[in-house]
Amino acid sequence: METNHEAEDESLTRCASCDTDEVDEIKAKECNACKSDRDHSDECRQEYLPKQKQTFEKESMTNNELHDDDILFQQPESSHLGDCPICFLPQPNDQQKTSMMPCCCKIICKGCKYANMLREVKGSLGLKCIFCRQPTTPTTNELVLQSLIKRAEADDPIATCQVGLRRFKEGNYNSAFELWTRGAEMGDAESHNLLSYLYGEGKGVEQDEEKQIYHLERAAIGGHSNARHNLARLESEISGREERAVKHWIIAAKQGDVESMNVLKDCYK
Repeated sequence: METNHEAEDESLTRCASCDTDEVDEIKAKECNACKSDRDHSDECRQEYLPKQKQTFEKESMTNNELHDDDILFQQPESSHLGDCPICFLPQPNDQQKTSMMPCCCKIICKGCKYANMLREVKGSLGLKCIFCRQPTTPTTNELVLQSLIKRAEADDPIATCQVGLRRFKEGNYNSAFELWTRGAEMGDAESHNLLSYLYGEGKGVEQDEEKQIYHLERAAIGGHSNARHNLARLESEISGREERAVKHWIIAAKQGDVESMNVLKDCYK
């Protein structure tokens, strides 16, 4: 009876290309690439290498996909907005409940901003930024834009994203694309989310579903619940991968995304 060990030893003395057993006249050589397969001639080696390369690439893609999924389906510790730098509580998903300070581009929860405003009014104090304590903050759209551009030139990812948003609203999609690409390279989840929109709609770039999904995934990993909701929708409606879609909706719902909660309610009906 042949044992597994004997079968393994026999495979190591057999040519991986033509399946010829190694004998005294024909010696198989160890493959320099994988160290596990053997071939007994240059012709066999040349014939086998493309097959071996395909196998390696397929295994590598599978391992990378599994690794990426492990990261993709982790529950984010907080939203892409992070914590309020004043009270250190997680920022709400509703961006109407936060304010970005144009002087320093810090995102402050409305509660802290309101408390600071009351303190300044009651104490007859001069208006200052609650974070960087600048004596004045830009008040007009033109001054706000100038401040954002200055911050963007200093590689502030939030400012870069905001300037891109203004360019987008002006219809300058190419400039928006360049700015959001810079923001995404600096790790800004909102920039990734907006890039996915450009690739999905074909504004400033050619429509590309693969790149659209890529940027949605990067944004979702960064804690962007709305991007994760949209990613789940694509998984469900286009790819037909309902199980993956539900996973995304559950994660987004735990982050407080209302749309994802409503979809999950329908799923349980």
